[in-house]
Amino acid sequence: MAKRKALIAGATGVVGRNLLRHLVARGDWEIVALSRRRPDVGGSYEHICVDLMDAAHCRAQLSHLTDVTHVFFAACAAGPDLAELVSRNLTLLRNLVETIEPVAVDLQHIHFMQGSKWYGSHLGPYRTPAREDDPRHPPPNFYYDQWDYMVGRQRGKSWTYSSARPHAVSGFAIGNPSNLTMVIAIYAAIAKEMGLPLCHPGTDGNYRALYQCTDSGLLARAMVWMAIAPGCANQAFNITNGDLIRWENTWPKIARYFGMPTGPRRQISLVDYMADKGPVWDRIVKKHGLRPFSYREIVAWPYGDFVFTPHYDIISDIGKARRFGFHESVDTEEMFFRLWDEMRAERIIPA
Repeated sequence: MAKRKALIAGATGVVGRNLLRHLVARGDWEIVALSRRRPDVGGSYEHICVDLMDAAHCRAQLSHLTDVTHVFFAACAAGPDLAELVSRNLTLLRNLVETIEPVAVDLQHIHFMQGSKWYGSHLGPYRTPAREDDPRHPPPNFYYDQWDYMVGRQRGKSWTYSSARPHAVSGFAIGNPSNLTMVIAIYAAIAKEMGLPLCHPGTDGNYRALYQCTDSGLLARAMVWMAIAPGCANQAFNITNGDLIRWENTWPKIARYFGMPTGPRRQISLVDYMADKGPVWDRIVKKHGLRPFSYREIVAWPYGDFVFTPHYDIISDIGKARRFGFHESVDTEEMFFRLWDEMRAERIIPA
């Protein structure tokens, strides 16, 4: 079988970094990683620094990649408002596709990352369990613009596309702090340093609602499956761990993991409450000999508020992935503890 060559856009994010780790470990792919800074992943791959917002820069840096067979798009841009968010994220995808597609003579597949915001999970209570064929919510939503662009671009072409729709992707990536496991770990470390119990910081409804997560390693394996399984051509799939948690059941186990008493649920804004805790984190880093990541670099408190505020169930139906042939699952509570064990071993959080 001919060697497959992967192009990973967004290779330093939680999704892209763990996909890069997975493909490096497999050893049967050639890999090109795209990001502004070099990924902290060992192994054999080419790294290219490129600004995907700049079409001319994309062409200058990437037009020599004529042997790419699979593109994995996991890049994402922030924006000051919804209109700009749509524009920037569509531009990222368009610039990459319109640079690579014309020159990659054996292009087989383009995978682009989405999420459960496709269903309006960020807007309020929505239909659950969410299915891939559910109707769209009123725009704007850049997932819709990217999907419509890919459908139109692929029409009549030999290559195919796919998209994963995970929720609460969990792992670690330097400088990518919108990560649930990191939010909980840093929150716990600061509370412990201050002699406080570990209180769930969200709403009462959030504490009791059903919730789902997606392990970054499982997601990486699912992305590769979609990219090479013929039946996945031009399809979207919900990808989660396959189980559900309620924080009211899981939170006491998290407190025990960190060696802390469980405090009463207390709704707070992590953005406000943690705003002045940078010096506490610096003290923790020095005391425990942790790697010197800055407070802003390692954790994003707005993401914590985003996770712990909704008072309704967050559930995606994963039956379609099962029917098409992807049967992996991960125990979410065990995932938390495994990822924190890894972060401790790498001196990212205190032991």
